[in-house]
Parts: sequence; C-alpha cells; structure tokens
Amino acid sequence: MSEPMDLDFDALRRAMQENYEQPEGPARNARAEQLLVEAEKLNIPLAVIEALGHQLKVYNYSSEKDRMFVPFARLLRMWDERPEDFDEYEIHSLHWVFKWVSSGMLGQPHIPLASIEKWLGEMEHRYRLAGHSERAVRAAEFTVAREVGDLARAERAYTAWLAADRDSMADCHACELHDQGGWRAERGADAEALELWRPVLEGEYTCAHEPHAVLASSLLPLLRLGRTDEARAHHLRGFRLVRPMESMRGAYADHVEFCALSGNEARALELLAERPSYFTDSGEPRSRMDFLAVVALLADRLTSLGLGARTVPGPAGRTWTAAELAAHARVEALSLAGRFDARNGTTRVSERIRRRMDRQPLVERLPLGVRAERTGPATAAATAPVRPSPAPGAGPEADLPALLAEARRLSAALHPDSVAAWAAVAEAVGYVGDQELTPRDRAEMTDHEAMGLGPEGVELFARATEWYEEAGDPGEALAARARGAYALALSGRSEEALAAVSEPYELVLALFAEGATGLRQAASVLVGRARILLQRVHEAAGTNGGGAGGGSGGGSKASAAAGSAARELLALAGPGAADDLLVASRAAEARAMLGELAALSGDAEKAAELLTEASEAFVAAGVPWFAVEYEARLTGLARHLGDAEAAERAARAALEHGAPFMEATGHAQLHLQLAEILGATGRFGPAADHALEASHWADEGGESATLGAWARHQLGGFLLRQERWAEAAEVLESALAELSADTHGDGAIVQTRWWLGDCLTELGEHREAAEHWLRAADIARRWPEQQDHATLAHLAAEALGHAGLLREAGQAYERAGELWLTLGNVHGLVRSLRARAWLAVRGESEDVEDVEGDDGPTGAGVDAARELMTRAVDACEAGGAEEGEAGETLVAELAHTHRQFGDLVARSVRGDADDEAIRVLFEEALGHFALAVSGFLSLGEDSLHDRTGAQLAAGWLEADLERPEGAAGRARAVRDAYAGGGSDEVVAARLAEAERLLRAVEEG
Repeated sequence: MSEPMDLDFDALRRAMQENYEQPEGPARNARAEQLLVEAEKLNIPLAVIEALGHQLKVYNYSSEKDRMFVPFARLLRMWDERPEDFDEYEIHSLHWVFKWVSSGMLGQPHIPLASIEKWLGEMEHRYRLAGHSERAVRAAEFTVAREVGDLARAERAYTAWLAADRDSMADCHACELHDQGGWRAERGADAEALELWRPVLEGEYTCAHEPHAVLASSLLPLLRLGRTDEARAHHLRGFRLVRPMESMRGAYADHVEFCALSGNEARALELLAERPSYFTDSGEPRSRMDFLAVVALLADRLTSLGLGARTVPGPAGRTWTAAELAAHARVEALSLAGRFDARNGTTRVSERIRRRMDRQPLVERLPLGVRAERTGPATAAATAPVRPSPAPGAGPEADLPALLAEARRLSAALHPDSVAAWAAVAEAVGYVGDQELTPRDRAEMTDHEAMGLGPEGVELFARATEWYEEAGDPGEALAARARGAYALALSGRSEEALAAVSEPYELVLALFAEGATGLRQAASVLVGRARILLQRVHEAAGTNGGGAGGGSGGGSKASAAAGSAARELLALAGPGAADDLLVASRAAEARAMLGELAALSGDAEKAAELLTEASEAFVAAGVPWFAVEYEARLTGLARHLGDAEAAERAARAALEHGAPFMEATGHAQLHLQLAEILGATGRFGPAADHALEASHWADEGGESATLGAWARHQLGGFLLRQERWAEAAEVLESALAELSADTHGDGAIVQTRWWLGDCLTELGEHREAAEHWLRAADIARRWPEQQDHATLAHLAAEALGHAGLLREAGQAYERAGELWLTLGNVHGLVRSLRARAWLAVRGESEDVEDVEGDDGPTGAGVDAARELMTRAVDACEAGGAEEGEAGETLVAELAHTHRQFGDLVARSVRGDADDEAIRVLFEEALGHFALAVSGFLSLGEDSLHDRTGAQLAAGWLEADLERPEGAAGRARAVRDAYAGGGSDEVVAARLAEAERLLRAVEEG
C-alpha cells in the first residue's frame, strides 16, 4: 500500500527507507518514482536530491538499469548549479554513483564507446577536484579496457588500480576482490582467483551483493580444479542468496551454467522456470546476453542427450522444445553480442559468448543433495556403476564358441554377470541358429534365462530340466527342478513349492549316495529346499507380526524345519567347501540362513555371529557379491546391539563388495545406513557425504519421493550440525517438498520444519523460520506428549518477535506459556512471561514513537509488562521448593527475572517525568537488582558474570540517585570479583564498566 499524499520531509525519508527494504523489481521502482513526485511538492531542494538518489539506487539494483541515467543527469545538473543544496552525505553519494553510471553505460550497446571514454574522463576530473584517490577511476578504466578486449590497457589499469590508495570512493573490499578474482580466472589462473576470493567466501568482507556474486563466479573455477565438494556447497549457499535479487541475472546465469555442466540439467530447468522474466527483461542487455548464452548451452546439452523434443521453460507466449529454445537463445545471444562488438570495434564479446555456449560438461554428474528429476530415462550407467561387458557383443558375426566360453567362465566363477553372458549367447543363437548347440549348452542357456526372471522363471526351469536330462546329467536336472520350486515360493506359493522340491530332494540324496551325481548338484538341491523352508518362516513371521520363534505353533514348526534343512546343508557342503567354489558358497549360505533364523527368534548376538561367519566365508571363497545381502543385515543387527564399530565395518564392506553389481536403490539404502551410523557417532561430515550419495542414488532409482526424501532429510540434519546453514536450508526445503506423513511419518515432517527454523534463524530469515515452527507445532499439538508442541510454539514466538510481528509473537508466547503450565515446566512458563512483558513495552513504544512530543510509553504497556513480570516472579517462588539441580535452576530463573524486572522498571521512566517520579521508579528497580544479585550470589561462581552485571546495573542506579558511596561500593565489588583477572571478553567488559562507574562517581 502506498503512502498518503502530501508527506513531510521526515515521512518522505521513512517512506524511501521502507521502499528500499522491499524486494528488487518494478514495484519498488514505481514507488520510487511516486516518491520523487512527493518530494517535488515540498519545495525543498535536498528532498528532491534524496528522492533522485533513491530512484537511481533502486534502478541500479533492478532489471531496469537503463533508467538510471536520467535521474543521474538531473542530479549532476543540480550539483553544478547549486552545490550548496547538497549535504555531506548526498555529495558523497553523487560521486559514488559515477561508478554505477560508467559500468551501466558499458552494459548498454547503444551508448557509443567515445561517450563512455568521455564519461571516464569526466569522472577522473571530478574526482580530482573533490580530492579523491584515482583508485576508483583506474578500476573503472580497467572495466572498460577489459570489456573491449584491450588487454594491455587492462593490465596497466589493473596495476594502477591496486597501487592507488583506498579512500571513501573505492568500492568495498568484497566488490573489489570479486572483480580482481574474476580477471585472474578469465586469464586462466583459477587457483589464484579463488585465493583472492577467499576473504569474501569466508565472510571477512561482505556487502549487499557479496558473497552472492563471488559464490556464483567461483563455481566453474572450482569444477575445473576438481574441488567438487566446494562447488556443490557454493551453489547451494549462493543460489539461496541470489534467488530473491532481481538485479543479479548474471550470477543467476552462473548457477544455471554450473548445473548444465555438472550433470544437473533437471535442476537447471527448474531454475529457468523460476525466472521467466529473465528471458525478456531488456533493461540490462549485457546480463540478458549472458543469460541467453547459458540457456543455449543448457538447451543444446539436452538436445545432445536426445531430449530435443522435450518441453522446456522459455520466453512467455508459446511452448518451447529444447531444440527450439537452443536455436532461439543462440540467435538472440549472438545478436546482442554483435551489437556490443559493433560498439566496441572488436569481436571479443561474440567470441566470449560462443565459447560459453559451446562449453562441455566438466563432470558427468555431481550430486547436489536437492531433489531433481532425471532429464531423461535412466540408463544402465545411471542405475549402477559401469561394469565390463561379459562378452564382446552379440550379432550376426558373433563368435558363438567364444560367447559360450565366456558364459561358462562367468558361471563357474558364480559371477553376477553370468546371466547377462548367457543372454548374449541366446542373442547370438537368434542370429546364427542353434545347430551348433549341444543339449548341455541349451540346458545352461535356458537355466540362466530362468534365473534372470526370478518368480517368472518356473516354466523355463522345467525346460532346463529336460535339457539337462537329455545331456545325461540327472543331478543337475534335479538342481534345476529345485530352482524352479524356489521360484514358485518367491511367487507366494510356498506350500506348492515345498511339495515340488520333495522328490528332487529325495532323489538327489539317493543319487549322491550311489555316486551317480556330485556334491555340487546335491548341495544345489538342498539349498533350494532350505530356501523354500526359510521363505515359509518369513511368511509366518509376517502373518503373525512377530518373530518365527514365538507366537503360533505353525511359525515355530516352520522355523525348526528351516533350521534343520540349513544344518543338513551345512553338514553336506561344509567338508567340501575348500575344494569347490559352488560348494563353498552353499556352505556359507547355510550359515547365513541359520543367522537369519536366529535373528527372527530374537537372538541378535547369535545372529550377528553367524552372519559374520557367512559373510567372511563368501569373501574368502572369492564371491564377495554374495556377502552384500548379509553384511547389510549385519549392519542393522550391530546397530541394534549398540556395536557402532561393527555396524560401520559391515556397512562399508557391503558397499565395497556390492558397488559394481547393485541397482541404484541398493546403493541408496547402504549409503543411508552408513550415514546414520556415522551421524549417531558424531561424525557429521562423513555422514553428510553418504547421505548425499544416498539421495543421488535414490533419485537415480526412481525413489526420489520415498527413500530420496528421507536421505535429504538426514543430509539436511547433518549439514545443520556442521553449521552449514544455507546448504542445510536448501536441502531441507527440497526434502520437505516430498516428505509425507503416510510414507515417512509426522515426526520426520516436524523435525524437518524444526531444523529449517533453526537454519533460517541463523540466516536472519525470522518470519520464514516462525512459519516453519508454527506449522510443525500444529502437527505436534496432536501428539500425546506436548513437550515438542510447547518448545516449537516458544521458538516461533521468538522468531516472530525478531521479525517485528509483535502481536503475533505475543499470541505465540501466550500459547507456549499455557502449554508450559500444563506440563509443569516452570522454566518455560517464566521465560514466556518475561518475553511477553518486553513485547508489551516494545509494542507500545513503537505505537507511540511517531507522536510529536511524546517521550515514552503512555503507561498501559508498562502496566501490562509489570503484571507479567510479577507473574513470572510468583511462578519462580511457587516452584522454589524443589531441591538439588532443579532447585538451583529455579533460583537462577528468579534472579534473572528480578534482573529483567529491574531493567524494565528503570527503562519505563518517561522523558517528561518529575524528579520524585523518577526516584520512586529507580528505587523500585534497585530493589529488583538487589534481589537478583542475592540470587546469583547464592549460586556461586557459575553465575559470576550474571551477578556482576546486576551489580553494575544497580551501581548506575545508585549514582543516579546520588548515592556515590553505594555506587562506588558496587563497582569495587565487581573489581574484586575479578581480582584474578583473565582473558575472557566478559571479564574485560565488566572491569572496564566498573572503572567508568568509579570515574563517574568521582567526577560527581
């Protein structure tokens, strides 16, 4: 809502300040234009000067930079005609914006280069007249030379810039370092650029637009140097800063480019969709040219991935495919570049833009930790790490004997790629025919095809059985029948499966006893039967809702039968494990089955022991990929047993052994397990690394909304614990978009919003923090335990107060206080009452601060505050009967309450109060301070700083009451309390204040 017309000068100034604090954009610019009209009505030259300066400032920080030249020309004319109308601040501002105008001219290709050079000379002349250093002039000259490609002049100006003295006209340190680092990066010195930027990145130097711009500029140098973790962090942190700044289209483009060159094309598209106006805003052609160049880069990248027909965000008014947008953006960007080159008389800008549009990815895929859909269907390389092909490839020219040999080699090694190798044989057979295949070849080919189908392979296992019989291998035929029976069990037909395996089981044992088949075949049948029986145990456990060892008698019988089958398998295969790889794997699996049964019966220690033995046996046999499943289970068991070291060891082993073979979801689950283990032991950095990997693999596996959201929730928490607030906020907001109560539970949503509130508070975004805490509190209010509800309401109240929403803060504190009272939490209740008291005074002060002649609160707010403080005192005293640590805490709360009560009373003195009224209030305040000192004194050295703070406050009051001896005595007491000295900042501050109080007393 706009201000009413006919503002006075003070109201105009407040209106301009309020407008400058609004978000950048056309609305703020329009308001500045309206305020200039209001200024002109006042007939006060300085009012017009300030309004023109305000207008120029908001134009400069917007997409309408081309409009700042008119108000500047008017300001300069006013300065030349009547310099006495300018105050000191406006004189400084006028000279300061010379730099904005010179750089702004460079960004407008219709302004001739001769005019820019003339303007540069004018700037140098006026700075010299004003007595300013030439540092800002040489920096501006460097920018002009760099733009037109006069590198020799640019280097000379750069050197002169750094050599000149810094004065009040020099850009801030942060902005200067940004430009200096950008020049080094442009010259190929990425490491040197990053070193120059380091003080800005670390927060030593900041300004309204830094480190925003430096974070964006650092992205590609970091990628080129292989410092991908830093690049990721800078993107998450920097984009959060750039997002609300309309004027930072160039930095925004840097973030889009980073995503396009790091395998994050989907996120780059999301960024484009957030800023549709950036395609067409024409107020600053240079940043539009850079933005369109990056759009062309991204769209070309999508086209090269086969996604040219995909619909993508683009200029409003029509629908765009990636291929269409690529062509459009390239033409537009080069057209703008051509205009700059025509103005500059060089080809430098076009060459730079072409290089930018033609850049190639710097990394294949850099996980960011935030949600992003894949830009296309997941490939094999995306769902699991690339592994070597098991065969040279099938086709009409394929060498069938070679393919058969490779398939048999992998089968003999029990390698996971054996199924793919036999599939290659089958494909080759489709080209050349099966005349060259023996019954044995056909049996193995069909057997492995069935293995690849899992529950759907029952019929193929039957065909494989026939081929094995024709090949004269009855034992392997029985093994294939057992595999077919297990496939039945996997399809939910376990009773039918058990019946189907009975005959092969009896026959193979008879054949083995007669020496008519080998140990491998017998073990394969026995393992099939044991798997079926174990499947029945799992089904019984699922039906009964508990372990197989308890509950129904059926479950107990199933467990006993499975255990007997596993032990029988182990007795058969164990003695021969050292001589045969397949037999060794069967023996290891028998131990694993016994471990699973122990876990189902509730014997976690025995289960962990057996699963450890099984995993070690698989690894020792040279088939570590079979250990992965059991190492993952062992991880959970070890965590249950509280053995974090064993859990971490098992999780790392599972990742190591399974990495080349697992699907994406398996990777996600294992990384998430390891992240949670590391986080539970306080190693938040490594935990965050694994949570990041988990989120990446979950997205690749199509589990973004389930496993991915949970991984991002965890990642955000780990980043928060490292105080990486901006990164954590980006990740948590991404997680929140997909977390659901049905899938992840209410607790996950509440915790995510809680963490987000913590992050946003640290980032100074108090209103947004309050919103998250209030929404979390709204969920928590439905929980039986109300501690979280109360805490969240209290946090929200604090944030609302920081955001200046005093009425809402008071309501939230009142809600929290009621909850603390219900919970019997005196400390929370007292703190909410004290906070409400201060809000009452603060709110009244802000209501009356604009009333002419008013010197303080009218009284109603103070009365309300007194009543609330009194209630806080009463609450402390009512709970004071507690003993031990709880009692001491209440004594501390009472002392703090008296201290704050005293402060409140002392500050309630009105400027127009008479001496007697002031004396009465100061005496009352002094009484509270004395009680506070007494309370802190009873708590000993732990409350020393609180005590001395209250003593000094009382001392100043005694001085105001003209009691020099009392004031001096309190000052000396503080000095004596710190007689031992110390380097503590609080100690130094207290001693300095005590000396000031003593001097004030001595000077009367």
